[in-house]
Amino acid sequence: MNDDFFSRTEILLGKEAVASLISHHILIAGLGGVGSFVAEALGRIGFTRLTLLDHDVVSPSNLNRQLVALQSTLGQSKTQVMAARLRDINPQVSLTLLTEFLQKEKAEELVREGKFDFVVDCIDSIACKAALVAACLKLEVPVASSLGAGNRLDVTQVKVVSLNQTSVCPLAREMRAKLREMGMRTNYPVVYSTELPRPPLPHQPVESGPAGRPRAVNGTISYMPALFGMMLAGVVVQRLLSAESG
Repeated sequence: MNDDFFSRTEILLGKEAVASLISHHILIAGLGGVGSFVAEALGRIGFTRLTLLDHDVVSPSNLNRQLVALQSTLGQSKTQVMAARLRDINPQVSLTLLTEFLQKEKAEELVREGKFDFVVDCIDSIACKAALVAACLKLEVPVASSLGAGNRLDVTQVKVVSLNQTSVCPLAREMRAKLREMGMRTNYPVVYSTELPRPPLPHQPVESGPAGRPRAVNGTISYMPALFGMMLAGVVVQRLLSAESG
């Protein structure tokens, strides 16, 4: 790797801090509008071990917001597209690709066997999302979640808080309820918006992936998922740096 790759980050953090930071193993669960930008940001920092989880392929409706979505990548696996992009940024990155739907019953096994230093939850399915977070909390693996970025426009209302400090966001409310049902704490970091969401499109059939019940389709704009993803990447970096310095 060319030394210039790290030079600007080392000015900010110092050479030793960068070397320690990038050695951590991160799981990014979900490579849609939010997760693809988390992966990009961590890849450009130079993290050497990333696990990417997503069952889906790139579809035309992804083009307005997802980093993996180009005319040239339509129909391709999101994990494969993201992996190619990350390797083009940093050929030395070690990637584990999980091109599968995360079953909630398998979440704890994934976290236990993965030996991750941090888990970034960008999953849409509430049941799987809650199961993954619960597994992390149970096994004491640091975790942060993306909550609702859809149906919103106002960047000034996006915040990083603990889940138990959220308000307004319907997804946050569901997550709190699910975790409490499982006897889990709710004071872990999330990125969410205090903006009142606009109404989604009524329930529609799912576009791709495993068959499932029809669901409401959220309206999205290019910059909101990207903002959530970049903020989540910042949470990862700051939490890991803080843990090492403390």
